[in-house]
Amino acid sequence: MKPSIRAVALDRLVGQTVPSFTTDDEVRAFEAVPFAQRIDARSTFEALAIGAALDPGSPAIRFLPNADADEAPVTLSHRDFLARVIQSANLFHSLGVGPGDVVSLLLPLVPQSFYALFGAEAAGIANPVNPMLEPHQLVEILQAADTRVLVALGPVPGTDIHRKVEQIRERLPGLRTILWVGGDPAQREQGALGFDEQLAPMPADHLASQRQIGATDIAAYFHTGGTTGTPKLVRHTHANQVYQAWAMNLMLPSRGNDTLLFGLPLFHVGGALTQALATLTHGGSLVVLSPAGWRHPNAVRQLWRLVQRYRPTTFSAVPTVLTAAASVPVGDCDVSSLQASAGGGSAIPVAVGKALEKQLGRPVLEVYGMTETASVHTLAFLGRPVRLGSAGHPLPYSRVRIVRLDGEGQLVGDCASGEIGVVAMHGPGVFAGYLDERHNAGAFIEPGWVNSGDLGRLDDQGYLWITGRAKDLIIRGGHNIDPAGVEEVLYQHPAVALAAVVGQPDAYAGELPLAYVQRKPGLDTGRDELLAHVRAHTPERAAVPVDLLFVDEIPLTGVGKVFKPELRRDAAQRVFAATLAPLSERATISVEVGSHGTHGSLATVSVGDVAIERRDEIARAISSLLDPFVMPHRIAWR
Repeated sequence: MKPSIRAVALDRLVGQTVPSFTTDDEVRAFEAVPFAQRIDARSTFEALAIGAALDPGSPAIRFLPNADADEAPVTLSHRDFLARVIQSANLFHSLGVGPGDVVSLLLPLVPQSFYALFGAEAAGIANPVNPMLEPHQLVEILQAADTRVLVALGPVPGTDIHRKVEQIRERLPGLRTILWVGGDPAQREQGALGFDEQLAPMPADHLASQRQIGATDIAAYFHTGGTTGTPKLVRHTHANQVYQAWAMNLMLPSRGNDTLLFGLPLFHVGGALTQALATLTHGGSLVVLSPAGWRHPNAVRQLWRLVQRYRPTTFSAVPTVLTAAASVPVGDCDVSSLQASAGGGSAIPVAVGKALEKQLGRPVLEVYGMTETASVHTLAFLGRPVRLGSAGHPLPYSRVRIVRLDGEGQLVGDCASGEIGVVAMHGPGVFAGYLDERHNAGAFIEPGWVNSGDLGRLDDQGYLWITGRAKDLIIRGGHNIDPAGVEEVLYQHPAVALAAVVGQPDAYAGELPLAYVQRKPGLDTGRDELLAHVRAHTPERAAVPVDLLFVDEIPLTGVGKVFKPELRRDAAQRVFAATLAPLSERATISVEVGSHGTHGSLATVSVGDVAIERRDEIARAISSLLDPFVMPHRIAWR
């Protein structure tokens, strides 16, 4: 019999212990056994059933409505959670959902979100959507997915999901049914269906459809490509998602009945797969930190008390949460259960990693991947030296290449060790393509090798270092922002001749959107008016530029395209100069940001008028101000 997904955590893989993967040779030896023999779960449904069977009475989900370490959690055992997944699948089946039909979800982090998601995958295709998007964006995604059933939050005070759905339902002609989660039934429209009420009579011990789910069946669509651009729907097979859960259980520290403090949204692959699916399929427990997740103020404020109470092995979050956590004193809390911290979605500033390592005495593991790879594709291996700033090595059975592409995006060749190029990825987690065939142009450098759009290098020991992005996405706290939509809004203003939105470095969020504008001759529209225009017409608040700068000429390439690298350098120089301004009374300081063969970009801080004996003091002051940024810096004395 093939080993179950839980066998990974029990160190029983095909009759051998899990290797430490201290060398590439160990990984290759491990891979000599075909991946298909490593696991017997063909689908997420089978994987969840395997996890539930390990200790059916143990908690699968412990929901903390207020992210409070002292409150009593709402608890679902693995037995009950699997029953809810089966009931959800049967409810969707009763509403006409088959293997090719889509159930979309607009929900915060409530218990129903978890079993509705995986129940939808067992019945048809799940499509979890960011409920914070504006109505017209929701319409685009729900239409693109051809949504048949929608599960959404009901009329709950303080939320607007119900209102949004009421606004858009007439624009979704293919939508058959809406199921409301929570809210006062009296406030729902007449005849509205409550998810919980409809779920209750459904069989809880078998799939009424008798569906045999195949590994290559489509499990879900996840939207990607930035939240202000045209939605791209990534098609995940069940095999893609099961691989992610398997690999995380293999590579990250875990133990029987392990717990994870959970605060990432389920419309994000890091939340749905890397954390939720991986934890539930090895019999672990998700401690869900309120419907708002990590955005609830208690989640970070009480972090170490939550660790003390629930004893997680890994503290895993996006870099903005890791940054906030590093500033919360541990005090007398017992955090000895933690074996590592981990983060991804955007780069973890090295200074933040060092601070957490010092605070907890445990390694900080950076991960790298994308929705198109079903989340994590590389990570820092615990069996090798952890190099802060690096995204580590590819997961077993996965591969990374650094390649050169021509101006048309065609593969020219592979880069040498240490040479910067485009990161391409291959492996069991890599998707087969977007739902809309038009989006697949340029998505792969060759069959099976997805083009990440990111720039990076592999060093002589195989560590992956991400050095920038070939594409223009701005990543604000792990949140993708496509600048094209904001630029389009700027171009709608009659005073704008040229516009470009780039990411400026930020010590907390990683990047913030900044707009550069070249006005039409004779028009002197002010900054505040333009920003007000953008604010009024940009659908997502996170995408509104934090500032707007007028320039005489926006830099262009030889073929007339906006040359954003120059603007990014200018934005970084402005931020770093402002950050270092408090030192101006102690030294003469200037900053220049340029390209670098190893780091991608490097800030050079030129310092003058400082006596030799004071240089160490000034250097420490500069580093304390610039270390929180992802971009590295060096000091040049003059």
